[in-house]
Amino acid sequence: MRILAVDTSTRSYSVAVVEQNDLLAEVTSGNSQTHSRQLMSMIHSALGLAGLDLSMTDGLSFVYGPGSFTGLRIGISTILGLAAATQKPIVGISGLDALAMQVATPDITICPLIDARRNEVYCARYRWINGELIKDAAEQVLSPEFAISGLNTPTLFTGNGATLYQEMIRNRLGDSARFALNCQNTPRASTVAWISMKRFEIGDVDDIYRFEPMYIRRPDAKIPAPFKPFQGSSSVKEIVEN
Repeated sequence: MRILAVDTSTRSYSVAVVEQNDLLAEVTSGNSQTHSRQLMSMIHSALGLAGLDLSMTDGLSFVYGPGSFTGLRIGISTILGLAAATQKPIVGISGLDALAMQVATPDITICPLIDARRNEVYCARYRWINGELIKDAAEQVLSPEFAISGLNTPTLFTGNGATLYQEMIRNRLGDSARFALNCQNTPRASTVAWISMKRFEIGDVDDIYRFEPMYIRRPDAKIPAPFKPFQGSSSVKEIVEN
């Protein structure tokens, strides 16, 4: 199964193409000004590096939240537009799930933190048990202090929120606090693709016409209309036809 995956939930945008256990291509941009046309260019580049076109993929996956409201809207609308144009199935994945999977380690609590601004973080808690990632606490938006409250066993922190509040976490948790490598603090599109693979295989896919992002809290900017996939975009048409 070949999956095209996109993550636009943080400052760094990522696009990947995977086939079963193999990474065929991955493109990442750390440009905070990345917009929809640049994302389409990244998708085109990743497919080209993989030696494929969109018609040769079996499904499209993406991070549906939490994270940057603008980034999520760009990534989700792009994927929904491609899915509407090609009738490819889609699967949305939590960015916190992806971060946790990238550092999955037995016998330790995993706590991904994504900067939510306003002195808050998006957070969840996980454990890796018998080769499976288990979510102990659902996605929430909390102050960093509340996000780490009650942790009294070794905990591995990852994500840009963990980097931002690392000093506070160390001061409160001491030697119990462990931190991921810098290269593990951003959700990778390839991880998103591999997490989605099982859902594609069992047919547990999302409905493109009823899909909603996971914002957790209300966006700062008012969204003027219900969320719908865009259609008829020339940039989408270019990817589909090429």
